[in-house]
Amino acid sequence: MADAGSGTAPGGRAGAGPGAAPGGVIDLNADLAEGFGRWRLTDDEALLSVVTSANVACGFHAGDPATMRRVCELAAERGVRIGAQVSYRDLAGFGRRSMDVPPDELAAEVAYQIGALEVFARAAGTAVTYVKPHGALYNRAVHDAEQAAAVVEGVRLAGGLPVLGLPGSRLLAAAAREGLGTVAEAFADRAYTAGGTLVPRREPGAVLESADAVVARSVGIARDGRVSAITGETVPVVARSLCVHGDTPGAARLAARVRQSLEAAGLRVAAFS
Repeated sequence: MADAGSGTAPGGRAGAGPGAAPGGVIDLNADLAEGFGRWRLTDDEALLSVVTSANVACGFHAGDPATMRRVCELAAERGVRIGAQVSYRDLAGFGRRSMDVPPDELAAEVAYQIGALEVFARAAGTAVTYVKPHGALYNRAVHDAEQAAAVVEGVRLAGGLPVLGLPGSRLLAAAAREGLGTVAEAFADRAYTAGGTLVPRREPGAVLESADAVVARSVGIARDGRVSAITGETVPVVARSLCVHGDTPGAARLAARVRQSLEAAGLRVAAFS
């Protein structure tokens, strides 16, 4: 798979920002299967009617076998690509607590999660087509070269799928060195720092609560290749895929508004894989 962007770029085509969606095509992804047993967090059915890629929880931060199977079947029916959303082993903390996991152990756990999801994807007549870390693991792999390399080793063990991650991250750099496909991702509903990273969730304003702001940010990222940092600076952003978090209240309605606005802006919403 060709590199879909793994860093910020200094230049761009006329009328567009430096990281505008290549060819005017953008993927829309969301985190799904984030439930466990009788408890369900994400509206999987509604989101699967809007998104083009589904990051399916693989049981370590959320998701149980029955939920994984159901979401894979629904995704297959609707032509939505399936990605393995791998995490630290942290059900109690929803995968949002950073952990110091030895690299060989983390690599094995990443491969294990991908393999578990692949069983259900294949049973549904499709396949896992990419990998995206979740929560604390995603953020840790932006800066931590050792943890990023361990994630990539786990992906390689599981067959070498493309990796979805933050532009300029150690994760995408490590994936590229190993010859894996890399896909740059931006976030519609998260605040950015002036350095192009995500504002930590523990800080005020880290999550955008206004639907209008989320929609405007989505178009700005995909069409113009830029975003306003929480401190006011304009930051260039590379993105082939745009994430709307599935656990946000009203996520399905918000994702539908985002997709409609992207298409109204002349962009084509389509899966990258």
